[in-house]
Amino acid sequence: MTVTVSTGPAQANLIGESVAFRAMLTHVSDLAPIDRPVLVIGERGTGKELVASRLALLSARWNQPLLQLNCAALSESLLDSELFGHEAGAFTGAARRRASRFELADHGTLFLDEIANASLAVQEKLLRVIEYGVFERVGGNEPVHVDVRVIAATHEDLPALVSAKKFRADLLDRLAFDVIRIPPLRERGEDVLHLAQHFAQRMTSELGRDFFAGFAPAAQDALLAHDWPGNVRELRNVVERSLYREADWRVPLAQIRLDPFGRPPIAPDDAASLKAVLVAHRHNQRRTAAALGITYDQLRHRLRRLGLLAAKAG
Repeated sequence: MTVTVSTGPAQANLIGESVAFRAMLTHVSDLAPIDRPVLVIGERGTGKELVASRLALLSARWNQPLLQLNCAALSESLLDSELFGHEAGAFTGAARRRASRFELADHGTLFLDEIANASLAVQEKLLRVIEYGVFERVGGNEPVHVDVRVIAATHEDLPALVSAKKFRADLLDRLAFDVIRIPPLRERGEDVLHLAQHFAQRMTSELGRDFFAGFAPAAQDALLAHDWPGNVRELRNVVERSLYREADWRVPLAQIRLDPFGRPPIAPDDAASLKAVLVAHRHNQRRTAAALGITYDQLRHRLRRLGLLAAKAG
C-alpha cells in the first residue's frame, strides 16, 4: 500500500528550462490558487507527484496536510476503506473505527495517483465527496463533512475510458476543472543534459566522491539520442547506474549504460568505423542500429553529428 502523509507540502524538485516545461510550470502557478479539483496527466516517470506537491505548495492550503494515495496499489475494498474509513465491525478484522484519508486531509489536499484504477463504485463515492464534501465511512450511515482539495493523476486516456464505460463521465467532468499535462522528456530535449548533470552531481555526493568530471561527448550524444520512454525516472536511473559503474570517476563519463540487462550500448564514435558498419549492412539504418545494439534514433543522431546522414537510408 502506498500512502504518504505530510503536514504540509515540501518544495517540489522540478527542474527544466525547455519551452514546454516552462509553459507547464506557468500553468501550474496560475491554477494552484484556484480552489478547484485538478487532473494531472503524464506518462510514467514524468513526475506527476511533484506537480501535485507544487500545486499544493502554491495554494492557500500550503500549510495544511498533503496526503498521497496510489489507487493502483490497492484492491477495491481496501481502497474504499482507505479513502472513506470504516466503522468498527464493518468487516472481519475491523476492530475499531478508522479515520478516512479525506478526514486526515481535512482543510488540505489529497493527491490520488493512478485514479483510472479506481472501481466504478469507488468513483461514485468520490464524485459525491468532491461535489458535496460529504461521505459515509464503510459500515456507517452518519454523514462526515470535509473540506479537501482533490488532485488526481493518471497516465491513462480518461476520455477513452469514459467511452468504454470504464470511467464515470460525471467524475471526469468534476476532476477536470482544468488539466495539467506534463510533457514527456522527448519533448524537452533542452532539459536532458541539465537533468543528467543534476542527477550525476547528486549521485556523486551519495558515492562520496570529490567531484563529477562531466559527460564526455559520446555520453552526451547517447543521452540526447535516446527517446526516454521512462522519462525523468529512466534518465535518473541511467545516469546513476552509469556513474556508479564507472571506476575512473576523475575523468569525464564516457559510457552511458542505457540497458540494465547489459546489451551493448555504444556505437563507434568516428565517421570511418561507423560508415564501415553502414556499408556492411548495405546502408540499412535499422539493421545497422540493431547490429550496434543501439536504437534507430540514436543511430540517426550519431550519423547527423558525424556528417553521415546523407548516406543512403534503409
